[in-house]
Amino acid sequence: MLDPAKIIEKAKHSAFWRWVLNQSLYRMVPFNRPHKFQVVEIGDNVLKALIPYRKCNFNHIRGLHACALATISEFTTGFLLLSRLDIKEYRLIMQRIEMDYHYQGKMDALAEFTTSDEWFQQQIILPLKTQEAVIVPCEIKIHDVKGNHITTGKVFWQIKAWTKVKTKA
Repeated sequence: MLDPAKIIEKAKHSAFWRWVLNQSLYRMVPFNRPHKFQVVEIGDNVLKALIPYRKCNFNHIRGLHACALATISEFTTGFLLLSRLDIKEYRLIMQRIEMDYHYQGKMDALAEFTTSDEWFQQQIILPLKTQEAVIVPCEIKIHDVKGNHITTGKVFWQIKAWTKVKTKA
């Protein structure tokens, strides 16, 4: 079995490896499987994911469902952060999500989350040197394939070292 980090790195430059990545994600995140979200672009600082206009993602008036749009916002931001962090060293958990809905989704749509190396250092790496955990707000926009702005989301992720995680038995 290939190392997930190697699949992600290959997926940055190859449609075949993006397909492998998406198939792997359907198995690793079974909750998202029915939605058929697809990573269509991945880089060091960007992730674009497709939410297809299909029955499983519809609301009662055949638009993209608010919860499906929120789910792809969580998926896109979280996956890009995880692709940059050492999953064996850091735990990532969603603290909260805020969504603004601007336009009804009546076709395929793309969720895009972009960061920078500087943002990553300032928001995550440096604060974790002096704090037990950080809360990182990640703004994400979703546009349909015609360019209509469907949503703006803010997903707040708590990040901490696994050595700082305390769980109850």
